[in-house]
Amino acid sequence: MNLVSPSSAPRPAFKCALCLPGGGMTGALYQIGALAALEDGVRGIDGQGFSMYVGAASGAAVASALAGGIPIERLYRALLDPIDNFFPIDRSHMVRFDFDEWRRALTTSWVALRHAFARFGSRRDATGNEPPQAFFWQQIDRLNDSLPAGLFTLDRYERFLAEFYLRRNIPNSFRAMPRTLRVAANDLDSGERVLFGAPGFEDVPVSLACAASLALPLFYSPVRIGDRHFMEGGLGDVAHLDVAEQSGASIAVVVNPLVPVSTEHHGVPTGHGVRSSVRDKGLLWVFNQSMRIGAHARLQQDIARVEAAGKMRVLVLEPEPTDVLLFLHNPANMTARRAILEYAYRTTRERIARWIEKNRDVVETFGWSAA
Repeated sequence: MNLVSPSSAPRPAFKCALCLPGGGMTGALYQIGALAALEDGVRGIDGQGFSMYVGAASGAAVASALAGGIPIERLYRALLDPIDNFFPIDRSHMVRFDFDEWRRALTTSWVALRHAFARFGSRRDATGNEPPQAFFWQQIDRLNDSLPAGLFTLDRYERFLAEFYLRRNIPNSFRAMPRTLRVAANDLDSGERVLFGAPGFEDVPVSLACAASLALPLFYSPVRIGDRHFMEGGLGDVAHLDVAEQSGASIAVVVNPLVPVSTEHHGVPTGHGVRSSVRDKGLLWVFNQSMRIGAHARLQQDIARVEAAGKMRVLVLEPEPTDVLLFLHNPANMTARRAILEYAYRTTRERIARWIEKNRDVVETFGWSAA
């Protein structure tokens, strides 16, 4: 944990925003464990006491639950206990093939092949000295546009969240939320960031906004809302600190699980035994590592910008790079889930104690103290 402190003195009256970037299911588990430790370890911090909740990707669902009034300790216990059905999410909610998209891919592939065969038939009339193999690949390239927009759909995840909100008396409306909530996503066709819950975007159901924010390219098809399509909210900004800054927050707490994995002196768990490199986890984890590297670099740049502006302090909670090896385990495995939750809680409590001792004057100014 580290604190980014501008030169100006903190104000006695302040707003504290909570920013939760994505990081998949393991990232959400880390955030819940770390926030439970933060609430237990610092007197004056309450999971429902933040002035604004900003979520992206998997962090959006955690932010929405907290903004809706669910105690972080209740989420922590629910995910720690395999027989507790308070938040019964499982793999089926996240991994369901987008059959509509695959049907579109097959239909358009057939059209592309018909055009390619027509071009092959008329090539003898074409002029030029184009090599046959070049002409062949030009026609095959037609199929690129027929690839599915995503492998899986988030329809079932959206319905799960909507039902969870209904059962737990959480409003599925940004206007009705008891606390200010913003969910970030990116518009596929304009490239612009959209903040659901902000003026002009407050009519979208919270569950649908969370699904749109989770739609990571390649894995999930973009989520359609009205006549627009949206994808993951962490592709540009990671923690969306500017949103907290513009709200007048004096401090932002960022719980960031997206730290690059360091395998130094550690084995890498795989389905075929312990290996030495992330490469041995295959394509998906190589892609995951690349996302972590980029996201962590962008977050550090954003924090530097906030530090230079001197308007807001940033408290970052994140795992150590070597500890991210825990995230390599399958979160559907209950043993791995418990390990991530307990690790996040334990290490955050340890770091909170050290941080309070090192920055006692700052903590006391904000009215916080060790619990």
